[in-house]
Order: sequence, then structure tokens, then C-alpha cells
Amino acid sequence: MHDIARAAVVLGAGLGIGMAALPAAHAAPTAGALVDQAQLQAEAAAQADWRENVRQFAPQAEGCYHASYPNLKWNKVACGPVSGYRSARPNLARLNATRAFRAASQQVVGNGTDYSIQAPAGALISAAVGSFPSVSGVRSEKGVNAPFGSGQSNGITGANQYTLQLNTNLFQGSAACNGYSGCFAWQQYILVSDDVNSSGTALTGTSDVFIQTWLINYGQDVDGGNTNICPSGYTDAGQDQDGDDCYRNSPSVVVAKQLPITALASLKLSGSATTNGTDTATVTYGTQAYSSSVKDNVSDIANGWTQAEFNVVGNAGGSRADFNSGSSLTVKVAVNDGSTAAPSCVGPSSGGTTGETNNLTLGKCTASAGSGSTSPSIQFTESN
Repeated sequence: MHDIARAAVVLGAGLGIGMAALPAAHAAPTAGALVDQAQLQAEAAAQADWRENVRQFAPQAEGCYHASYPNLKWNKVACGPVSGYRSARPNLARLNATRAFRAASQQVVGNGTDYSIQAPAGALISAAVGSFPSVSGVRSEKGVNAPFGSGQSNGITGANQYTLQLNTNLFQGSAACNGYSGCFAWQQYILVSDDVNSSGTALTGTSDVFIQTWLINYGQDVDGGNTNICPSGYTDAGQDQDGDDCYRNSPSVVVAKQLPITALASLKLSGSATTNGTDTATVTYGTQAYSSSVKDNVSDIANGWTQAEFNVVGNAGGSRADFNSGSSLTVKVAVNDGSTAAPSCVGPSSGGTTGETNNLTLGKCTASAGSGSTSPSIQFTESN
């Protein structure tokens, strides 16, 4: 009898009988629920505004700093050890050969194939911010080594091994080059998902933010790279053309324990450069912000920053970030260049300076002028 009774109830529901019991499941939201939803939306908007504003108040002083929502005040914190991280250097001869090859073939994003934002003629970029307005289908990522130059990349491999990089153009004529005409300054604002200790012998298990500065083809190499000819504070990465490639890292700031790739939508990476002042890398993550700063005379990039590249790529050494199939990202790069004029999209051929890559394919790039409340920007998609 019980089964018959249940069948009758189901049949009755299908015929519109006994409907008095159904409306509760489809009741309109209560006033309290609507208020809660409105409060959540308002709080999310307030946090988004804070993330945009707090980076503009980052201290113009060397060192490491931290700020927490809703405060715009930054507090100085102890810097971590200088990272042992090293990107693949944009060796000039290899870079030119790579770009010539890629002009005739489809390749993964990075190492010469990407989009960069180009400031209008005569304008210099003083700050840039990279973000991912839309992330869909991303469930996993694995860092892998891949063909690089005439050999193989030498990066950090494994699950959730990646970097966010905001990279400048190569700046010929930098005062940091000390008069060497074939020398270029290049600066990377980096968030690394799993940093390397100072000696380069072990992973730290932390996601850190810092600045890596390069002087490409610096000095006169007379012995094939056997002698360190780099300025004080720089490490000699080896011979390029006439000179050597030199790099240095700023002190790092710990953002969190190793961040999974699924955190992308919550991350923003920005970089700034001020003549006779400081250059700052800033990361916002949820309700927290972290920054690391160095003097601009380390690179002099403030006097020659005209393009900015932002993307998620492998963790050091020319490695590749491999996303699961079905991943799709929207990438946005916005800049302060003293105007609201529309920038331009450079690329995908010769559209970036990073040596690391990912396994996504670029879509179209759109440039947008600024307004009273927005900065000039470009936006593009990449997916697999």
C-alpha cells in the first residue's frame, strides 16, 4: 500500500493535484536573503576597488611592504632572502633566431610569441598591471621542460610550477649600461609559485614576489665568459655577443604558501618605475597586498619603458606551463603612460621578451583607450 500511495502522490503532482505542497521548494527569496546577496556583492566590489587603489599607494622606498584590506596604509616587513630564481635570458642572437623561426610557424605562447602593450609614440610607461579578468576550465597545471634554443629548458617542473611575469621591453641606452652601446636593460616583475632558495639548491614551498633585472650584452668580454665583467651586485650569466648577460634579484616577499594554478583569477601583478626613485613589484591576492622595491638606477628602466608583456608561463629556465585541456584565459594589461590615448597590441610575432612559455594558443588582441576612471589597456585570450 505504501508504494501505491507514493505512486499516487507522484501522479497527482504531474496532474497538478496536491500542488499546495510544492511552492515551498520554489519560494521567492526572502528579504533577508536579498539583503545578504546585496551585501556580498557590495563587499566584493569594495575589495576589488581596494585592490586597484592599494597598489597606487605602494611606498616609494626600497624594501618590502604589506597591506591588508580595507587599509591603504602599507607596513614595512622583513624581506626574505634574495631569490635564487633565474629566468631564461633573452640572449640577443638566440632571440633574433627564434623570432625569425616563429614568423613562419605556430608555436606555444612565450619565448618570442606573445602580445605586449605598446605606449603611444613619445610616451613612457610608469606603471603596468596584469590580471586575468576571466578564467575558465582551469583545473591543473604542470611545469615541464621543453625544447629551448639548441637544447632543452632547465626550469622547475611538477604540479603548480609557474610564474606570473610582467616584463618590460629591452631598453638600449640605459644609464645602467655604463656607456656600452650594445647593451640593453630589461626588467621583470615576477610572482613565482614556488621560489628557489638563495643558493639555488632547494625549493622554498612559498609563492614570492620580487624584481629580476638584466643588463643584456654588458661590457666587453675578452675571454669567452670566464671572467665576471658585470657591475657590482649582478651575477654573470655568460657571454652574449660582445659582452655578457648580467642579472640580479631584489629581496623577495612571501605572498603565501605555494599558490595553486586555480588562484589565477584572484591575482594581480603590477610593476612601476620612477626616475631617480624606486621600481616596485606588487601583488594583490584576495584581501592582501605585498611589494618589493629597488632603486631605479639599478636598471634605469623608467627612462625607456615603452612596452609591457604579462602572462603566466613556466617556472624559470625557459620551462613551459602546461594547462589541462579545455583551459581558457582572458589576459589584461593596463598601463599608466601619462595619457588616455589608445595603446596598440604588439605581436604575436616578436610580441614579448619572456623566455618561458605555456601550452596555450593566442586569440585576438584588442586595445582600449583610457578614460577618467580607466587606464589604457590591451586584452586578449589564450586557450587550448
